[in-house]
Amino acid sequence: MKRNEFLKSVLGGTIAMDSLKDLYKWNEQLATKDSLMPLLFVGHGSPMNGIEENEFSGGWKRLGKDIPVPTAVLVVSAHWYTRGTKITAMNAPRTIHDFGGFPRALFEVQYPAPGSPALANETASLVKKAQVGLDHEWGLDHGTWTVVRHMYPKANIPVLQLSIDYTQPPRYHYELAKELAALRKKGVLIIGSGNMVHNLGILNWQYTERGYDWAIEMNTKFKKLIVENDHAPLINYEKLGQATLLSIPSPDHYLPLLYILGLKEEKEPVSFFNDKTVLGSISMTSVKVG
Repeated sequence: MKRNEFLKSVLGGTIAMDSLKDLYKWNEQLATKDSLMPLLFVGHGSPMNGIEENEFSGGWKRLGKDIPVPTAVLVVSAHWYTRGTKITAMNAPRTIHDFGGFPRALFEVQYPAPGSPALANETASLVKKAQVGLDHEWGLDHGTWTVVRHMYPKANIPVLQLSIDYTQPPRYHYELAKELAALRKKGVLIIGSGNMVHNLGILNWQYTERGYDWAIEMNTKFKKLIVENDHAPLINYEKLGQATLLSIPSPDHYLPLLYILGLKEEKEPVSFFNDKTVLGSISMTSVKVG
């Protein structure tokens, strides 16, 4: 089979020649590396962290300087919840202001990072568990740009988003993530963006710097399981007790963590940063793998 015929079959039938050329260019530019890019799960918290200089945005800035410069960034954001799995595939993703009630300055932020149709095609071809749709409408929501703009303020690194299929159970997401492992060898930084503990319904504005006892308890338990590489209870989190159900009233902000754990190799080290629970029921605790 000729190379272009093979790529057409991998990418699911008919594909424009421009897309094939883009994919060739992508693969030529990214020679396989000996080392793996780190993995990140980021507690993104309030959209205001996107414009404020605080301990959390400071943590993201330091991280951007400490890890290798990526060839691209792929984010699994809690805020792109879809039927089926999709990936942004446009050249210039728009900045999405998917929130309300915040200062005008937040709505005026633009993060004009380029996209990469080539990487979108590459990623879609890797996933066998599902047919990944190439999306040209979404963009970068606040689960992505509020974090990445602090890490890479020049907006000169391609940024893509992979959606979360809300019809599928937690283990599906954990297993799907494993199919993305080859991207790490090509310098792609994969980020899960959400919050391990996230219950907006019972926020306590008097608890600016601390969490409820049960939130702290669950955050500590999650960290222990992550360090011990004991992923089964984290996948089956609903069996961990009542405090877990308070911590994860809906799975959208938790599932990005499972993508990062699914990608983690067994002996890779883990560390935590921005390790704090705030407003009673929000954990900003973040995880670095590698």
